[in-house]
Amino acid sequence: TAALTAKGAEAKDNWDTLCAKCHGADGKGDTKMGTKLGCKDFTDAKVQADIKDDAATKAIADGLKSDDGKTLMKPFVTGADTPLSDADVKALVAYVHTLKK
Repeated sequence: TAALTAKGAEAKDNWDTLCAKCHGADGKGDTKMGTKLGCKDFTDAKVQADIKDDAATKAIADGLKSDDGKTLMKPFVTGADTPLSDADVKALVAYVHTLKK
């Protein structure tokens, strides 16, 4: 359990450092940047039900672009200056699920 707790703490640290600017510390996506980019409210049960782990993993790893090619979310693995490990990405996806109210 200590390893799981440590991974959970690292995931929260990565969330706070990499994700909270847009998605908010609480996952509501109601930050200035999150509102501009149309971030989803990860505390909403309906939004959570639509989150597929493989799609979330791909979004974190490769980033997201709009239909017209505008970067909505930068990649945190592919081409990132300081890429996250596969375990970090998996832990972040699990952390997103903890945000559901």
